[in-house]
Amino acid sequence: MKKDQLIVVAGGGGFIGGHLVGDFLRRGFTSVRSVDIKPLDEWYLVHDGVDNLQLDLQDRDNCVKACDGAGEIYQLAADMGGMGFIENNKALCMLSVLINTHMVMAARDAGVERYFYSSSACVYNQDKQKSEDVVALKEADAYPADAEDGYGWEKLFSERMCRHFQEDYGLICRVARFHNVYGPHGTWEGGREKAPAAICRKVIGAKASGTNDIEIWGDGNQTRSFMWIDDCLRGMDLIMHSEILEPINLGSNELVTINQLVDIVEAIAGIKLDRHYNLDAPKGVNGRNSDNTLIRQYLDWEPDTRLRDGMARTYAWILDEYMAKYGAVTSA
Repeated sequence: MKKDQLIVVAGGGGFIGGHLVGDFLRRGFTSVRSVDIKPLDEWYLVHDGVDNLQLDLQDRDNCVKACDGAGEIYQLAADMGGMGFIENNKALCMLSVLINTHMVMAARDAGVERYFYSSSACVYNQDKQKSEDVVALKEADAYPADAEDGYGWEKLFSERMCRHFQEDYGLICRVARFHNVYGPHGTWEGGREKAPAAICRKVIGAKASGTNDIEIWGDGNQTRSFMWIDDCLRGMDLIMHSEILEPINLGSNELVTINQLVDIVEAIAGIKLDRHYNLDAPKGVNGRNSDNTLIRQYLDWEPDTRLRDGMARTYAWILDEYMAKYGAVTSA
């Protein structure tokens, strides 16, 4: 990839997209276009020296504008959020199929060299995720298909779309199945935030108010793995420029329960809270973890960042955001 060749990041106003644009600039790329549906003042990160466009990529004409002149495209755009959002907005999640369909068509027509699609661990068969003591999910476990309703099915369909555009039209497509990416400069309140940010916010709020209690969705025994944003970016670059034809896991295999994640944040905050469990709240599958056998074998990739270290940095950023919006945190 030449340093002056145009790179397009669809969803560049989002959490991963904003970090990805910044990473390209740090690495010396001089022609980057960032596209998002949100007004510029609502983007998580806005970078100077970038062609920042506000476009609704559900519209095919806007996808044509976004892809014009591009050498590589990173398709991260989607209407999505944490479990609270995707369980209650299945139709909105499904409509993201318009984005990838129109983007991959526009990429083909524009003669794009490489196309990256961000899929999700939500594509995996739910029958394999019923136990908290989950066996790490291998790529083959997406079939026979029984994906997360709404969001997961859209991702699985769009994976197939990329596969067939590669087979039928020669568009080089690379697909990564993300497993719970976290870090600063993302959603931390409002309903679309994911577990790491939500728990940081709840702990900070409990400390600020002096209530010293926290609501946890589910019984807290559900298990997940969480991948630090910088590890994600490094994996994306390796996958994009690899010869891997099939979707591949991109995630940490450091499995924790949600209760253990709360333990970590409490330790960072220097507080111990009373826990209340909302068993009626959305909680997703009981267990999910990433099997990294293939990505280690093909690309020698492993996440470098321990969950405790990444959560400390995430907590510090959310604390600053919380204080700026709501006021100082008490010392208790």
